[in-house]
Amino acid sequence: MKLRSKHLLGLEGMTKEEITLILDTAEPFKEILERPIRIVPTLRGVTVVNLFYEPSTRTRISFELAEKRLSAEVISFSATTSSVKKGETLKDTVRNIEAMKIDMVVVRHQCSGVPYFLTQCLDSSIINAGDGAHEHPTQALLDLFTIREKYKKIRGLKVVIVGDIKYSRVARSDIWGFTTMGAKVAVCGPTTLLPYEIEKMGIEVHHDVDEALEGADVVNVLRIQLERQKGGFLPSLREYTNKFGINVDRLKRLNENFTIMHPGPINRGVEITPEVADGPYSVILNQVTNGVAIRMAVLYLLSGGEGKVE
Repeated sequence: MKLRSKHLLGLEGMTKEEITLILDTAEPFKEILERPIRIVPTLRGVTVVNLFYEPSTRTRISFELAEKRLSAEVISFSATTSSVKKGETLKDTVRNIEAMKIDMVVVRHQCSGVPYFLTQCLDSSIINAGDGAHEHPTQALLDLFTIREKYKKIRGLKVVIVGDIKYSRVARSDIWGFTTMGAKVAVCGPTTLLPYEIEKMGIEVHHDVDEALEGADVVNVLRIQLERQKGGFLPSLREYTNKFGINVDRLKRLNENFTIMHPGPINRGVEITPEVADGPYSVILNQVTNGVAIRMAVLYLLSGGEGKVE
């Protein structure tokens, strides 16, 4: 089986079979990461450009590591040190890069829709590493992989996403991914940080975090973007922490063998307490590890790979 598209722009519209293919493909890649020699020649001769117009730590390093583990040739682009500073347009930048004979582009951009725009300009495969408040598909895929790894299933689990839903690309990709795979998804946050009519995505919407957490298996805590507080979306960070912060007391409402997730970076003491973030039920660092395996799987499949990975 192959993916239907040579691009990964988002999880919206992706089938259960395609998501399962990516998760299954990531399993042997994770095993490779545990070997003494962690490099395989799978993408030898393939050139990948990492086109990051936004600051990034985990996602950028994870993609670079995944590409190098697959023996791809890696070129990293930063808008702050490029001709973008001289006024060059995005279209001219990417077309000039593709003229150097590249195969794949991993792009992160502050504007929603940029990865799709690149598919209209280039022949290369495009991978969305986060576009505006639209989607962050590989983050959701690594979240799905982490949960399936722990529970051996996704269907039937109750997943609660807490925090800034309105401006979160992670939330949207997680909603599409988890609902497609059969989980029951709920979101919770201040009214000012919830998108209008988000319930039309087929999920529950809560404004009371204690009510939302009742009987949950997985809690994905989103970063409160501190700049939102300055924009008047929150009365104060202290009030947000009191009403929506995930602390030890609130964990009592969860099902036994629950899981705490966070895509990072963490604002400790704001959306989550250190005791919860570092507790035995947290899989935050597992998510980071699994991110490399998932991105290896995506790169492999989009480059035309199929079948068992050795």
